[in-house]
Parts: sequence; structure tokens; C-alpha cells
Amino acid sequence: MEDNYCVIMGGGIGSRFWPFSRESYPKQFLDFFGTGRSLLQMTFDRFAKIIPVENIYIVTNEAYAGLIKEQLPELADKQILLEPARRNTAPCIAYAAYHIRACNPEANIVVAPSDHLILKEDIFLQDVQKALAFVKRNRALVTLGITPSRPETGYGYIQSSDTVVDDFAKVKTFTEKPNLELAKVFMESGEFFWNSGLFVWNVNTILEAFESYLPDISCRFDLGKGKFNTPEEKAFIQENFPYCPNISIDYGIMEKANNVYMLCVDFGWADLGSWGSLYDIASKDKNDNAILKNSQAMLHECSGNVIALDDPGRLAVIQGLHDCIVAESGNVLLICKREDEQRIKQFVADARIKYGKTYN
Repeated sequence: MEDNYCVIMGGGIGSRFWPFSRESYPKQFLDFFGTGRSLLQMTFDRFAKIIPVENIYIVTNEAYAGLIKEQLPELADKQILLEPARRNTAPCIAYAAYHIRACNPEANIVVAPSDHLILKEDIFLQDVQKALAFVKRNRALVTLGITPSRPETGYGYIQSSDTVVDDFAKVKTFTEKPNLELAKVFMESGEFFWNSGLFVWNVNTILEAFESYLPDISCRFDLGKGKFNTPEEKAFIQENFPYCPNISIDYGIMEKANNVYMLCVDFGWADLGSWGSLYDIASKDKNDNAILKNSQAMLHECSGNVIALDDPGRLAVIQGLHDCIVAESGNVLLICKREDEQRIKQFVADARIKYGKTYN
């Protein structure tokens, strides 16, 4: 167990959850379910049941250092790896891997986003432990593939092959978000699984993959040999991290490597990436309206809406609204069609152009 580590990626802005998620206070720090714990804290609590607390790392933008320390006081400063620039998941994972290898060259690592919901936690933890044991024995890059429950167009898909080792299927292909017709074909085939964005590997296996497929990143980090897990690390990262290419781990490594395996799982997973994903899992009234975060709302002749109000003392009375997002937080009220939620990022950009950072 002392060789097992966890890396939680917590540096995103979460602009699709605007106006609740702001650049200064992104969604991973929010308590969407009224539990008293943010998405980040819930993720930490989950992994702390199977990973020693001292082996859990958060990689985040340096702007969020204070929020991390406030929400996770259990972590030492050295467990919070700060990025001076946003460079997507591949540089983020490389930074964590180089740091952890300097601490333990035999480390087995689970990498997780900070904003996922897991409903069947016991099954999830068993699957993660199974994957950690697998990568200790095998030179494999493991991803967890979610058994699809519907033809979802908002997730990427992973295709399994007939080659299976200890319940881990070798991956044949990765596919980006499909249209509805293709998603139906994927689901009916039984070969395709949702890409969860959860990864497990041995530290040496993933760093070998960086050398093979993303040498621009590995060569940059190799310049810091002897500096990781020392007082010199911070200055090295400040100087070198911004020069890493902006690329995801999926595109940079997982889609290219020949030693990628998938554990097919079903533990009640949801990627809370948008208001629509939150609507899908929320409880609803008889007209399919979802009222979130203890919001006070009276709905008349309304159906299919998601309502989220940040001020518990404010009442929303809504009439004749269908299939919309109504979200009010701070100085912004958003009302838009659920089917057009992909435009929220553009709304945020437009507000920045017109009003500066006032509403971002």
C-alpha cells in the first residue's frame, strides 16, 4: 500500500458551469449537492480510504493554492503541485509523475479528475485497487471504461479488443464524442465503453510512454533531474512548465501507445462537466424539473428545467418555461436552453469582451 499514490487533477476553470463556476472559484471547489463537501473534497475523501493520505497529490493552477489549503488542510505543502500556466492534462500528469518518482521509484499511481461523481463507492475502490495491483505486475497503461447505460454523445468512447489479461482488455481504439447514430451503434455492439478519464499506471511505465510519444515534454522535465522533491523544484517548474505543449494525455499518449488496457467497470459514474450532466443525475419533480442546491423555486406550467440559485433566501417564481437552465450566482443570472449549453463557454467569452473580468 505504501507504493500506491493518487494524483487528483484540480486546475480546471469549469466554464460550462458558469455562473456558479468562476475563474476565481471553479466548480471543483463548489458543494453542488449540499453535503458540506466540495467535489474536490469528495474526491479526496474517496481515495483516502485506500491510499495513504501522505501519498495523495493535487495538481492545480498556482492561483488556487489558497483554496486547496483551505479545503484540504490535511495536505502538506509538498503534496500540492502548482502549475504556473494551464497546459492540459499531459504536462500536468508528467509533472506529478516526475515528482512522485523522486519520492518513490516503484510508485503505482491512480490519476483522477477532481469533479467526478461516484455513486457505488465500494465497487469503485475495489476496481481501483485491482488496477493498481495489475500495473504493479504488468507494463501497462490502464484506463477505466464505463459500461454505457445510454447512447451518450457527450463522452468519448473506448473500444475493447479480444485480448484480455486478468480481466483487463487491450484497447483497440479511442473515439471522440460521436453523433447520436454512432453512439447507438457503439452501445449495441457491446465493444465500446465511456472514457472516464481515470487512469492507473506504474510511474516508470508512464514516463517511458512520455519519452516515446511526447518527447517535447519528457525532454523538458529531464532538465530538472535531481531537482524534483527538493527546494529547487518550484523554481524549475516556474521556468520550464510554461514551455510544455498544450495537449491532453488521451491524444498525446493513450491513443498512440500499444500497451493500453481497460478495466470495464460499472460503479455509478458521472462526469460533472456541465449543467446537463448534473440534470441527468438530479432528482426531479413530476414534470422533470430538477431544483438544485436547496434552491427555492415555484414552477408553474414548466417542464424539463434545471434550476440552481445560490442565494437560499431568494425565491424564483417561473411560469411557462421548458427545457432550460436557470442558474443564478453572485452577479450573474443565466437562462438558456439545455440543448444549447455548449454555448455557455461562448457566453462567458462574450461577457469578458464586453465587461472585462467583472462577470467571469
